[in-house]
Amino acid sequence: MSASTTPPVRRQMERLASEGIDVVRVTYPDLIGTDRARDVLLEHLPAACDHGLAFCRAVYHTSPQGDTVPVPGGLDAGMPDIRVTPDLDTLTALPWEPGVATCLGDVTDPATGLPAPESPRDLLRAVLDRCREHGLSPVVGPELEYFLCDAAPDSPQGWRRYSDAEGVVYTAGLRADGDNHLLRTLRHLRDLNIGVSSGNHEFDGSQFEINLTHSDAMKAADRAFRFKAAVKELARKEGRLATFMAKPFNDAGGSGFHLHLSCLDDDGGNAFADTAAPYGLSATARHALAGVLAHAPALTALANPTVNSYKRFGPDSLAPWLIDWGLDNRSAMVRIPPERGSGTRFELRLGDASSNPYLLIAGTVAAALLGVLAGAEPSAPLEGYGYDAAKAAVLPMSLPTALDELEADTALTEVLGKDFTTSYLTYKRDEVARFHRHVTDWEFTEYAYHL
Repeated sequence: MSASTTPPVRRQMERLASEGIDVVRVTYPDLIGTDRARDVLLEHLPAACDHGLAFCRAVYHTSPQGDTVPVPGGLDAGMPDIRVTPDLDTLTALPWEPGVATCLGDVTDPATGLPAPESPRDLLRAVLDRCREHGLSPVVGPELEYFLCDAAPDSPQGWRRYSDAEGVVYTAGLRADGDNHLLRTLRHLRDLNIGVSSGNHEFDGSQFEINLTHSDAMKAADRAFRFKAAVKELARKEGRLATFMAKPFNDAGGSGFHLHLSCLDDDGGNAFADTAAPYGLSATARHALAGVLAHAPALTALANPTVNSYKRFGPDSLAPWLIDWGLDNRSAMVRIPPERGSGTRFELRLGDASSNPYLLIAGTVAAALLGVLAGAEPSAPLEGYGYDAAKAAVLPMSLPTALDELEADTALTEVLGKDFTTSYLTYKRDEVARFHRHVTDWEFTEYAYHL
């Protein structure tokens, strides 16, 4: 142990030991927002803090099916290491795992000592640094939805919806949640100290929404990342599946990941608030809104990051597929909630639940910053029910189109960084190629008997 790290690490070890904790789980997000981790015995925590934990960099390039995508710096470089160093400021006990605490990890390239190019947390950190250079500190409140499934060995997917109850949006209790999943989950998440505030059953059977409080953007991303991992882990502990897939069922809607965004100025006030300005939105807020609208096609590649994401779009889906905004209008891509003053903010409804919290927030904040720097004004707000392609431009309706829009948006990719953008585009285009080579159940049902 180095002299610089010994005292704080020892204090943490003594505290953890006094609480009966003997293992620290160090986690970090991969490119798609899935948690990667290693369990470290408490007595080895000092070494992990001093020297870091070695992982193969190609973990960022590994698909959910275990394929290693040939991203520059991975296979072509001999699959070098990254170093993950525990961030002890994020330590918290796992309420459902006795003897285990968890913390996030910071990821560096041992060859350079710099953040790993694909690290989502460091990408967001760099974007937020750019914002601070211009006197803005983004504040974010995440809202996420997910479906809960029970095991069903006889079904094609191996899972069925936990409940098929209909007409249960905005309900709580046993009416649509016969096993009290939501209550148990809320209490565990409260004890995880990630700022969970409330939850309810959502529109479709087995769909739930849990809300997190607002905070500075980095903490919001950390909390959303840990939230998703915790919900999935808690479901697995009960033999269930919690999925944040954008649209897992043909006969149900999709799951969203909405972001409430505002900014603090250098004096700590809400930079979006100005009751004397049009719509009660300051020039900064209107410019930020214009930036999100202008860069929405490229942002879609981060907010809707899978082939499946685009099956969530469409008329009457309550998922935005047009580039528009409205005053307290849930049919718009960007909704301005009715609160003003310190509560002035906008809600980006574009993202789906499969998106990586760090990338969604980084892309949204980067687009807003570009709008502030450009000083443009947004178009007129949507009035009435939306989803009319004659009134607004259509978002990309497939992942390949969204990826092309991201690559073409050089202003946005300059903020996100060339190395990250190259890695992300390579990884996601490989995903598209693998999908197009795969024979689906629909194709067999449609063609095999008749052709």
